Amino acid sequence: MSDTQGDTRRETAGLLEIQGLKTQFRTRRGVVPAVDDVSVSVGRGEVVGIVGESGCGKSVTSLSLLGLVTHPGKVVGGSALFDGVDLLTLDNKGIRAIRGRDISMIFQEPMTSLNPVYTVGQQVSECLRSHASGVSRKAARASVEEMFEMVGIPEPRARLDAWPHQLSGGLRQRVMIAMALICKPKLLIADEPTTALDVTIEAQILALMKDLRRDTGTAIMLISHNLGVIAETCDRVYVMYAGRVMEEAEVFELFDSPTHPYTRGLLASMPRIGGERGPRKPLYSIRGNVPDMQQLPKGCRFAPRCDFAMARCVESEPPLLDASHATGNPGGKPHLSRCWLAEASGAGGQQ
Repeated sequence: MSDTQGDTRRETAGLLEIQGLKTQFRTRRGVVPAVDDVSVSVGRGEVVGIVGESGCGKSVTSLSLLGLVTHPGKVVGGSALFDGVDLLTLDNKGIRAIRGRDISMIFQEPMTSLNPVYTVGQQVSECLRSHASGVSRKAARASVEEMFEMVGIPEPRARLDAWPHQLSGGLRQRVMIAMALICKPKLLIADEPTTALDVTIEAQILALMKDLRRDTGTAIMLISHNLGVIAETCDRVYVMYAGRVMEEAEVFELFDSPTHPYTRGLLASMPRIGGERGPRKPLYSIRGNVPDMQQLPKGCRFAPRCDFAMARCVESEPPLLDASHATGNPGGKPHLSRCWLAEASGAGGQQ
């Protein structure tokens, strides 16, 4: 860790503990609370998913951790303890020492993330040499070749001198994964890692990520709107809507016993082969639209679109309530739901 962190280290149960994160964007029309009091934890070697519609705050959450939110955005509250160090208190030098070395990120579109005027080997080598002092160009090139082979890039030595435009989308994404892993990070943030890839390449990338977790122990925060990808890869899941976490549960429990109406709507809108839906029955869709983030509802943010909304939902926003009794698994790991219906379990809540 960087010396700039000084005595800011604190004890933390997991690898990453985000508490009450708030990130806002100031516009001419007013303030947009893109991430509003979000808490997420990632254990060592764990794969945690963050899922939700476009614009719900998934990507802004990850960018906030790494100091990558650009003007007019700003982190205005909360903490993000990584290995006991609050990332949100670090200066530019401190966060740059961690970014790329201890925490790496795979961005959504590999073609726009890679520099077109440098070979892919040069770009991955630069990442290694910037964080590992004393590494020669020759040694860095050998390490990159080894990493290319590890992530399944065919003919890795020849690919070192390839330009980004010469590679397919799947190979470019593997290059991005190699770049993210070259410094052996403790945490990998993967933001829509399979976007724009065909299903065959998507399956290969997801299998690769599972293998990397198994072989290196790297924890993964997987951001996606694709519930199939989440189900295939993650241990626990956070469902986000309009800047808030709406539900948190272990992946199997979330899919078997979703408690929040928004989560149920997302699952019901997934295309399925066979099942109860007949050939002429239309695919379910959540009615209405995502709320204007500058004119949020007074109560629950999902209430205007919810089929189960009560008068209470319109008047007051629920906290995250313990829904484990409602799912029939009171002795398991926490299952939290930001819905007044979960209060029927008789459990308390948390903000």
